Amino acid sequence: MGDRLKDRVALITGSDSGIGQGTAIELAKEGADVVVHYLDDQEGAERTRRAVEGEGRRAIVVQADVSVEAEVERMFDDALEAFGRVDILVNNAGVDASGTQVAEMATDVWERAIRTNLYGYFFTARRFIKERRKAGGKGKIINVTSVHDTIPRAGAADYDCSKGGQLNLTRTLALELAPDHINVNSIGPGMVLTPFNQQAIDDPKEREKQVESIPWKRAAEPWEIGRLAVYLVSDDADYVTGATYYIDGGLMQNQGQGA
Repeated sequence: MGDRLKDRVALITGSDSGIGQGTAIELAKEGADVVVHYLDDQEGAERTRRAVEGEGRRAIVVQADVSVEAEVERMFDDALEAFGRVDILVNNAGVDASGTQVAEMATDVWERAIRTNLYGYFFTARRFIKERRKAGGKGKIINVTSVHDTIPRAGAADYDCSKGGQLNLTRTLALELAPDHINVNSIGPGMVLTPFNQQAIDDPKEREKQVESIPWKRAAEPWEIGRLAVYLVSDDADYVTGATYYIDGGLMQNQGQGA
């Protein structure tokens, strides 16, 4: 186990599976204790907790709906009661695109994506900033966005717009928090083998079809996102803020090809 994050506390939303789980494990390997957040999948959250503890670090499991302000406040209260501080925030909890075009999209479908993916990041970042300022500053925020914070898809306006909002939230926070030496960056994954892509996980033929448009010809594994997160929340990245790191096997470079 490394010690790049020795004795730091990371709160990772949506860490019951996928990218959040992979990130929790990688941060624990480098010495971080972890607040494991989940919405519905308590069993997945407990698996993450056990994996963190298996790396010799402490973990607690907290349930909350990040789209609800009061529940975010309670989540932080629980984290502070257990660990006394939170040094790292990884915003990862979210909902996927509905697959509905705007003309047919119900207002509640739109609102669910915006409240979870954007309001949720706002609520958690705001409380984190207040706590870090009480502690004298410093800290790290990672917002997990997507290649779709820049590249649109038909049938995904709810998701794409929320991800675009996350991108500009990152940039704005980087400016606002530079005086506090709080680094704020985004990780924009392409296709990752998470429950969002369960069909590709379960069916090799479907996975082969989906990765055809990716120059690297495969999807990412959650731990790969986690290793990038380790760098961004380490002291090595002290001068890195306001940046977005796309990790997509070259997918975004396909824009304009064949035109």
